[in-house]
Amino acid sequence: MTAWSGSPRTVEVPCTVDIEITPDSVHAYVDLDGIEVGPGDEVIVHDAPAVVPFGTQHFYYRRATVVRAGPMERLRARLAGYLELTELYEVGFSEGRTQ
Repeated sequence: MTAWSGSPRTVEVPCTVDIEITPDSVHAYVDLDGIEVGPGDEVIVHDAPAVVPFGTQHFYYRRATVVRAGPMERLRARLAGYLELTELYEVGFSEGRTQ
């Protein structure tokens, strides 16, 4: 499988974890340094903080392991994403109840 992608299956990279819990925003972002992830890839952040006090924003510098998906895993991830997106098309909005 690795021969098709041309790169190692597992890569360890530095990353920045941005966690904010304030009245304006609740988010957690991970910025991987020097690597792009694709459909089906897995990212494991090592020593990620579990608790951040309310009203604060913190930046942590950690290491992350990226596990590259193979061609079949990428295809499966793309197909699953497409099928989940089409479920949204079935949602409708109306003013009243229809029977």
